[in-house]
Amino acid sequence: MTSHKIHFEAAKDLQGIKDKSIDLIVTPPPYPMIEMWDDIMGKQNPAIQKTLQNGEGMTAFELMHKELDKTWKACYRVLKEGGIACINIGDATRTLNGHFALYPNHARVIQSFISIGFQCLPHIIWQKPTNAPNKFMGSGMLPPNAYVTLGHEFILIFRKGNKRTFKPSEKANRKRSAYFWEERNQWFTDIWNIKGTSQKLTDKKTRKRSAAFPFEIPYRLINMFSVQGDTVLDPFVGTGTTSLAAMAAGRHSVGFEIDEGMADTIAQMLTDKERFVDDVIQRRLARHVEFVEGKGAFGYVSEIYTFPVMTKESVQKSVSVNIL
Repeated sequence: MTSHKIHFEAAKDLQGIKDKSIDLIVTPPPYPMIEMWDDIMGKQNPAIQKTLQNGEGMTAFELMHKELDKTWKACYRVLKEGGIACINIGDATRTLNGHFALYPNHARVIQSFISIGFQCLPHIIWQKPTNAPNKFMGSGMLPPNAYVTLGHEFILIFRKGNKRTFKPSEKANRKRSAYFWEERNQWFTDIWNIKGTSQKLTDKKTRKRSAAFPFEIPYRLINMFSVQGDTVLDPFVGTGTTSLAAMAAGRHSVGFEIDEGMADTIAQMLTDKERFVDDVIQRRLARHVEFVEGKGAFGYVSEIYTFPVMTKESVQKSVSVNIL
């Protein structure tokens, strides 16, 4: 049985989480210099609102990231040796006092993680196919004052220390957690084309929008960088998508959300999801069966499902899960 807990408080200290108790971190933090996050950022440091009002874009940008830095330091504390942190963040464009500029959030997060002591691993570019090709910023057809439209975000990947090691008693579970060969080929590429989700929230007690974080992103990352029974942390829970993905993958989860008004939205996301989780599992198995059909002889057979698999690592693989 997996457990899933949400703390409704600021994540800057990750209070209540023991040192070196988390196996994986997956989160989309508030994006500095995106207007929808101004209020939350400003409540953490009133100087942020003042600098925005004065049009001091880069100063506001740095102050916002200093607030995120507090959480990243706490993430280092709670993450186990060899644990992975995956940060989904996009750069921001904004006009202040008539001046348009890009604010490179991904570069600032990388700088922060390296300074804390994380190892920087190859990252993923999330290409969002929802952006129409005829959208543009600036002067349109007249050079030189039009700007490139941002159609992607980053999934930054970091590791604490050296590669994770497994005791002999843990190796069987690691094999059960293996992904399929074709999943590896799709997931471990540096460009993902995944459609975003709606940012609109219908609950009038909370903010009107949240980050467009589709289920497929945390579900992939959790399967890629953890094993069944691990604990996944999301310090910026939002609507609870990471927790739901952990549930579907057979991992425990813990999260932090500063906006208590999100409680009902998160509860709706995580309650009575047995059918949803079963559908996720069945679709995953069906995709594999479709992949192997008509491809001739395979060298291995799954011990659990009896269908062919491409690699020895997938022989004992299981995608079954129990929900608490």
